[in-house]
Amino acid sequence: MENSDGSLILQVAIDTPLRRTFDYLAPVPAAATPAGSPRARPGVRVRVPFGRTTKIGIVVAVTDRSTMPRAKLKHAGEIIDCEPLFDPVGFELLRWAADYYHHPIGEVLAAALPAALRDGRSLEEPRLLWEPTPLGLAEATTPSDRRAPTQRALLAHLCVIGPRTTAELGVEFDPAILRAVATRGWIRERPQPALPADVPPGVAPVLRSSSIELTDAQRLAVDRIVESGKRFAVHLLHGVTGSGKTEVYLRAIAGLIGDHGQALVLVPEISLTPQLVERFRQRFDSAPAILHSGLAAGERLDAWRRARSGEARIVIGTRSAVLVPLPRLALIIVDEEHDASYKQHEGFRYSARDLAVVRARRADVAIVLGSATPSLESLENAIQGRYRKLMLPERPGAARAARMRLVDLRRHAVDHGFSQPAIAAIATHLAAGAQVIVFQNRRGYAPTLFCAACGWVATCAHCDARLTLHRHPAGLRCHHCGAQRPPANRCEACGRDLHPVGQGTERIEETLGRLFPGQSIARLDRDTVTTRGAIDALLERVRSGDARILVGTQMLTKGHDFPEIGLVVILDADQGLFATDYRAAERLAQTIIQVAGRAGRATRPGEVLIQTEFPDHPLLRLLIDAGYEAFAAQALAERREARWPPYARLALLRADAKDPVRLDAFLCAASRLAQATAVERSRGVSVLGPANALIARRADRHRAHLLIEAGDRSSLQRFLGDWLPRVESLSAPHGLRWSLDVDPLEVD
Repeated sequence: MENSDGSLILQVAIDTPLRRTFDYLAPVPAAATPAGSPRARPGVRVRVPFGRTTKIGIVVAVTDRSTMPRAKLKHAGEIIDCEPLFDPVGFELLRWAADYYHHPIGEVLAAALPAALRDGRSLEEPRLLWEPTPLGLAEATTPSDRRAPTQRALLAHLCVIGPRTTAELGVEFDPAILRAVATRGWIRERPQPALPADVPPGVAPVLRSSSIELTDAQRLAVDRIVESGKRFAVHLLHGVTGSGKTEVYLRAIAGLIGDHGQALVLVPEISLTPQLVERFRQRFDSAPAILHSGLAAGERLDAWRRARSGEARIVIGTRSAVLVPLPRLALIIVDEEHDASYKQHEGFRYSARDLAVVRARRADVAIVLGSATPSLESLENAIQGRYRKLMLPERPGAARAARMRLVDLRRHAVDHGFSQPAIAAIATHLAAGAQVIVFQNRRGYAPTLFCAACGWVATCAHCDARLTLHRHPAGLRCHHCGAQRPPANRCEACGRDLHPVGQGTERIEETLGRLFPGQSIARLDRDTVTTRGAIDALLERVRSGDARILVGTQMLTKGHDFPEIGLVVILDADQGLFATDYRAAERLAQTIIQVAGRAGRATRPGEVLIQTEFPDHPLLRLLIDAGYEAFAAQALAERREARWPPYARLALLRADAKDPVRLDAFLCAASRLAQATAVERSRGVSVLGPANALIARRADRHRAHLLIEAGDRSSLQRFLGDWLPRVESLSAPHGLRWSLDVDPLEVD
């Protein structure tokens, strides 16, 4: 496209917080440009001068006009790629997302790339494949002496399936095993040229036969999804916990991707990925590409390349996988669609679930949103006919929903968080050979260190928050800013003894060890899964039956399948009953249903005990007596009355600064501009605030926000388009930071 005189102009997106692109003259052509050399076109990377440095940007458009005088434009440098990095639908999705979330296009495009490509690494670099050496082939045919069985299993795996990358082998084998086998000289790496985009498709993945018989509801769901064919449709798969949603996913994928297509499967947490990947590995004859933040940079790049080329027919990933190029997309699945983890809370604040729906519409393919506790937004879309609701009302086979009952803490003595009925139920189920889950959504030993003599409480010096006491390793930690200090035994104010108040998962684990000596206990929270492979090892202890009692936080609600769980005890169901966040009731109901769903998933009958000091609370009574759908219907009615989403659209302007006076002055100025903008151009938009955040000071920075409310999406978008340029023109004090969150999940 470049003319010899360099007259064309490139609009380049650069990874900066500026909400604009930058114009450059096309690169000066070399004296002799060979055929097939990189050329400037949308979607390719280019090196450009930027201030006193050189940056890597992405060409967004090629034009012959610029708002800048041509004499002031610099020439772009090297064009890095021979072809665009993104498929056309994916590229337009990213541009749409930048507009919808009002976020700098350069940061949006950068978020969609692996770090290696953001740094300028060549897309055409050869991939490194592991293959058996002659020594390894000889070893594989030698009778085993039973030493190093895992290393020999990896060698045998490569001998059977052929050369594979580190990322592909990492689905089943730990990197340490791979290094050990290489050290023995049994395997070696060899380069293979990276596949270009849109390579001829390989053999379609085959769904292996299974002894699983679909229920009538599962069969109907699969048929409806497959019948929608290669056209846009949103299917809300509302299945009770343990109803077999994953089996529906597997068969829908097999029915829709055919010989050429790709399927994208999104999961909310890394902890879910290994379990789901293993299920896909068992049922399909080709390994999926895996994308999540726990991968090494090289592994992530390789999986991204496989997805982009179409070589990976099934891609499983967490939130950011929705941004990955998929040239042959045929189906999108969003598992646990209600989960808050799909919302990015820093930087580019997108919702992966919502972007997945937009991507499906633009690619004209089907999308399945699955959950036992669908979000109220998705349920309202189903009521309005925008989504097609598919129900899985029962568990297959002999499995039945667990029996739920409330334990009134006003009537029963409590021993370090456990009521007598809960202790008795745990003992009964353990004696019957069942496993038990104890749910407490607080990590650490105790959330408060308190002096009974004078009322002193250990607080964070940098936040408006209390310090949490931890025992392993010992210390006081702030769960908001990460500050730590040694544990204290004496009150800083009066010198008396300090007492831990409340129960975290560490203290619950300690209490269970005292109450049930000899029983193996596993704890699942952010403190116990800090290393790679820790989640897999812990979950394997539960699945194998080695751990009889599992203590955990919110991570327990993420769809894990433990067939021998007979009892779930929810220690403190009251945390969300009186919260100020308008979503608190919805989240509490989802948490209760999700964690309760871990019980009774096989033939063993399940029981759920919910400890509460408010057994007559309407939310709890409705949820226990009538179920999640009845709760959701009432919650939607309350939202409609209060004009909260999904019956309104919100945006939140957050700001923080070290000086609270200047922070308030900035937000007051932004509020005045918002009021003026609403009067002039965007009637029907309300501006609320400024108001302090729930934790007004965090990491020595004061935090506050403005809330923007509109009756519909288009009104909100028009308002933001008019208002944000005015906010950017404000003279913000040094060190103040602000950001916009469209469709926020938390108004804090």
